[in-house]
Amino acid sequence: MADQDDVLHLIDDSGHAPETITGRKWKIAVIDDDHAVHEGTRFALSDYNLNGQTLEILSAYSAADGRLLLREHPDIAAVLLDVIMETDAAGLELVQYIRNELKNETVRIILRTGQPGQAPERRVIVDYDINDYKAKTELTADKLFTSLTAALRSYQQLERMVQTRRGLEIIIDAASTLYDFKSMQRLAEGVLTQITSLLNVDCAGILVLRDGGDVGDTFSVLAGSGCYSRFTGCDASRQLDIELRNMVEAAFHRRRHEFADHRTVLYVRTGSGREVIVLLESAKELLDTDRALVEIFGSRLSIAFDNVILYQQLQDANAQLEGRVTERTRALMTANRRLSSQWLRLQRANAFKNEVLGTVAHDLKNPLGVILGRTEMLSELISVDSAREHVVAQVDHIRDATKRLTTMVDHLISDAMADAFDITIRREPVDIALLVTEVAEANQPLAVNKQQSLTVSAPTNQMAMCDSDRMREAIDNLVSNAIKYSPIGGKISLAVAHDAEQLTIRVTDQGAGLSPEDIGRLFGRFQRLSAKPTAGESSTGLGLSIVKRIIDMHGGNVSAHSAGPGQGATFSITLPNKKTD
Repeated sequence: MADQDDVLHLIDDSGHAPETITGRKWKIAVIDDDHAVHEGTRFALSDYNLNGQTLEILSAYSAADGRLLLREHPDIAAVLLDVIMETDAAGLELVQYIRNELKNETVRIILRTGQPGQAPERRVIVDYDINDYKAKTELTADKLFTSLTAALRSYQQLERMVQTRRGLEIIIDAASTLYDFKSMQRLAEGVLTQITSLLNVDCAGILVLRDGGDVGDTFSVLAGSGCYSRFTGCDASRQLDIELRNMVEAAFHRRRHEFADHRTVLYVRTGSGREVIVLLESAKELLDTDRALVEIFGSRLSIAFDNVILYQQLQDANAQLEGRVTERTRALMTANRRLSSQWLRLQRANAFKNEVLGTVAHDLKNPLGVILGRTEMLSELISVDSAREHVVAQVDHIRDATKRLTTMVDHLISDAMADAFDITIRREPVDIALLVTEVAEANQPLAVNKQQSLTVSAPTNQMAMCDSDRMREAIDNLVSNAIKYSPIGGKISLAVAHDAEQLTIRVTDQGAGLSPEDIGRLFGRFQRLSAKPTAGESSTGLGLSIVKRIIDMHGGNVSAHSAGPGQGATFSITLPNKKTD
């Protein structure tokens, strides 16, 4: 039970004749753990009347019951809320629940407390979205009447704003999708909703459109509200009630607005010659201000309906244009098919050229190898010849020319391989660590010849989805390049690492390094770098471009890093770390 200070002091507030009572009532929630407060509030407000509406008082005796009550009655206009109930802050927590969880911003909240010092007024007003804060001892019947009236007027204004916004949203939504008759219907619904919002009354309404503008033309119902909603979409000249149809026909005949006691008729003629009738019936008579507002609103409707009609005409024109575009598209598709066929023939011819080029290059290299071998043998056999120097010089010329031819053939073979690189790779689970180890072992003799050390750091079972042959070729190119460009006695390291997103293969050498210019053109075809092989090895300039194409086909990336000339280089291959079953 509340303390003595919680008792509601009542003052006789009689003496005023009640206004005419309508069917509507203001919903008021009293949330307080003291039954006497509920009874006193009901007694003090028993004859309350505002704008012809009395009160419907709903009670809750705890904050928990208050939450349930507000969920079940979202149209509650005002809440008389006790601060201290099951806990010292139960009322304040309920305010937060109403505003933040129920998202109810329109209900007005009046806090009442029997212990003002427990929840200081200034802090509560600043920290909580409430509308009034009163001590129960100061809430006499007159002050309760004043506070509640102010709250209800505020709620009424907020509700009107919400309803106005809802009507505007419907009209804006229709304006953004004005392409067919459904958009016209949405616009009509928005018109009825907006007029109802502007008048702040419940209306039964109907909106009728006549296309031709002649007396004999039929008209249809675009939208209806209230008791007229059942007529939406019907042929008004045949399916409307006789009385209602007569009112609509009379409005088309008058061709002007008409305001009766409880009926409003708007007449709108569009620029395209169509006519619109809006018929509204409301419980209260419209004031002069309301009528002026409706007339202004009606004068703006002509443009809105003409816009919808113009969009419909535009849609018809677009349909005709789409038909022409479709015909032209079919002709272009036929031409594209012919071009595709020619392109396929060119591709086959190019593939045949590459095959011939590779075969010729391969067949040329064999006899050149024989020539080179024979010149070596000849050099040994003529070592005792009296004209040894002259013969040796000639043999050297043969050897040099043969080496140049061999280099040229190597270029042709690599070029043919690169141009034919449009094959589809075969993906399968591959142990990258094992593959890197095998490549290192295959290149070990070349490293030994140059007294180089070749080390591998690769954790076991590093799986990736890739083409093992192509990936072996890419790694081998990087390793052989590292051996080729590293000095005698240099160190070369291979490392494999991985994380959740990618797997990385790094090849690091102690060679001549790379300049910024070298890195910029590193992966192009036939590129010669500033660094030279350290033991006179040959280079076609295609190896790194082939590596890039292989890695690109796997969806990965290849890059190079160097601190500068003379400081070695690191080449990195990254592959997507796709899981394997």
